[in-house]
Order: sequence, then C-alpha cells, then structure tokens
Amino acid sequence: MSDTIVITGIGATTPLGGDVASTWDGLLAGHSGVVALEEEWAQDLPARIAAKVAVDPSEVIERVEARKLDRSTQLVLAAGLEAWADAGFGLGEDNPVDRDRLGVVCATGIGGLQSLLGNWDGMRDKGLRGVSPFTIPMLMANAPAANLGLKLGARAGIHTPVSACASSNEAIAWGLDMLRLGRADVVVVGGGEAVIHPLPLGAFAKMQALSRRNDEPTRASRPWDVDRDGFVLGEGAAIMVLERLDSAKARGARIYGTLRGAGMSADGHDLVQPDPAGYGQSLAMTRGLKEAGLQPSEIVHVNAHGTSTPQGDVTEAGSIRKALGDHVDHVVVTSTKSMTGHLLGGAGALETVATVLALKNRIVPGTINVDNIEPDLGIDVATENRTLPDGDLAAINNSFGFGGHNVAVVVSNENVTN
Repeated sequence: MSDTIVITGIGATTPLGGDVASTWDGLLAGHSGVVALEEEWAQDLPARIAAKVAVDPSEVIERVEARKLDRSTQLVLAAGLEAWADAGFGLGEDNPVDRDRLGVVCATGIGGLQSLLGNWDGMRDKGLRGVSPFTIPMLMANAPAANLGLKLGARAGIHTPVSACASSNEAIAWGLDMLRLGRADVVVVGGGEAVIHPLPLGAFAKMQALSRRNDEPTRASRPWDVDRDGFVLGEGAAIMVLERLDSAKARGARIYGTLRGAGMSADGHDLVQPDPAGYGQSLAMTRGLKEAGLQPSEIVHVNAHGTSTPQGDVTEAGSIRKALGDHVDHVVVTSTKSMTGHLLGGAGALETVATVLALKNRIVPGTINVDNIEPDLGIDVATENRTLPDGDLAAINNSFGFGGHNVAVVVSNENVTN
C-alpha cells in the first residue's frame, strides 16, 4: 500500500458561504462573515458580535432529520455530504467504498451545547414535557462524527477528538494515522462547532477573550494588528476525504493535494494561556515537518492559528520563527480567522482546507483588518492576496487549543489534478 495520502474531497459550510466554492471566493475577496447579533438575549452581553454561517443548515438537511440533531451535527453533515460527493462517492447502494474499510474522524471542541442548554430550559419551564427524547444523542460530543459515519455507512471506526480549538486538526492527524497503519482505505476527517449562545459568549467575555468592537463587526477580528482586543466566535464545519494515492489514481479521482504529515505537542504550561516562549507550538511544527520529510526551506506558506488575541498572536509569531529559522522571511503567513471568526473545534479543518486551496491555486488570501501591524513580529504577514511561485509547494496549518494542545498539519501540492 502507498503511504502517500491525498485529499480527494472537500466540503465546508462557513460564515462566508454554504460550500467550499463560496467560502474560497469570500476569502479571496477579503469579506468578513462577522455580524452584529440582533437577538434580544445578546443585547446585554459585553461582546454582541459573532460569525454565523451564511447558509442555515436547514436548507441542506431535511427538516424532520434536523429536529433530531444539534446544530453542530447539522453543520457537519452539510459539509460532510459535500465532501463525500466531491470525492466522487455516492450513498447507499451507490457507495463503492468497502464499509469495513471506511472510517470517520470528526472533531468538536464543545459539542452539543445548544441542545444541552435548550433542553435544560425546556425542563425548567415545562418539566419533562419540555425535554426531547433525542436530547442525549443530540448533546453528546461524538454526535457529529457518529451521524456522519451512519450517513456514509462507515465501519472501520468512528472517532471524536476533543482538544478545544486544536480538535479538528487532531482529527486530520488521526485520519492520516488510520490510513498509514492500514486500518482503513478511506477516512473522512474534519470538524465543526455551533455554540453562538449567550452562555459561551458571556463566559468567553468574562475571560476577556472576545473582541468588544461591537460597532464595527466586520473589523473586529484583526490578527497581529496593534488594536486587536480578542477573537470573534464563529460557527461552521469543514470536512475532507482522505485516501491513498494509488487508490485515488486507480479510480481517476480529482486530487486537491497531499497530506504530508502532522505534528502534535502539549505546552505543559497553563490551561488557557499559551507558553509565552512558544516552545510547544514550535515543537508541533518541527514534528510535522519531520513526519512530512520536509525541511523548513521547503515551506512557502503558514495558515496561522492567528485568533486576534493580544498574547496569542505574538506567541505564535515567535513559534513560527523558531520552527522555520532563517527561512521564515520567505514564508507567507496569513490568518483566515480575520474573515471567518474562530470556529473553535471546526477551525483547524476549515483552515487546512484553505491551506490546501492556497497551494493548489497558488494564491494566499490576505489577512484583513491589519491597519497597524504589531512591530517586531519577525514574520511576513500577508495583508493582501499573495501569489505563490511555480513548482512544488508545501505549507503548514497551525491549531492551538485550551489545555495547551498544539497541532501542525503539513500539506503540499504534489499530485494535484485539475
């Protein structure tokens, strides 16, 4: 079996669009998906902005089915079905993949919070009459992975990494391992999140983590800008289909890129604050490069975690410098969170999709809202779209999460087909 793992299907539903094409167009256009929250419950919160999905999942998922699913699962199904069809696979009798050799690794950072709190409200107000019989299957963290696996008929294994904001990059790494260890022939990977709700918005605000630029929603997420004041909560999902190169070629599949490796580490520093030295973050990147068989000089692009928090952005800049050394001046760095907000458990998967498309199309979406860049970062932050050179290209996507989780996914444009 080939150890070369390629990406043959991608799907997404995001604050910029209901599919990959519209999301990518939004990134290249520099659009922001952040909006002012108009709900009554939001008006007394310190942060009254968020990045909602552009297309409600009820437009994709049948209404009867959607009633039994948390919003996070609905988003994952919407993205997952797009990715599956994009890979050229069907459902049911039209699915040519051996179900015993098909796996799903789909992450979330928080899970079915809206179902949990919504049913608690129902029980408080109406007793058991206000509780849905589907409450437990809706709120459990593995619900998005389980429902996507059921939809596709996966039997090689269905897994749910929960590592805060590093979750879906960890899912990608897990899927890569399943293929390389011979535990599956096709693995569907990614993640999603849907927690735009008063409790997480209030809790993150109490931590001083959210931007309070309520009067300028589209300009609130501003990674590396000196006036950044926190991240913007977003929702959405992104899914990729992975398989070995030989099987992809045998069936004439379109190939978006090659998943070269993934590096993981832990800070061992603090539950919510990154290690200011950035050692764990740089270690994840270095390990990813080693697994990918690449040198720092072969990296042309980093899609950064770049959340727009005062400490986090500076720490990551330092960790990128450590990992890439003298070559860092030749690497284009961007943060697509400036446009999508922070999807928490879905962030890594979405940003890996953006990284793959950047290499395939040889263009990096610029980071928006950088009016006055933080001095002495020591990295080349793209504030407008940048063209990438011809030839073989490789890139890193970073995801870091509460708990000190660090995951760096390494991709290349090798084996790309049109």
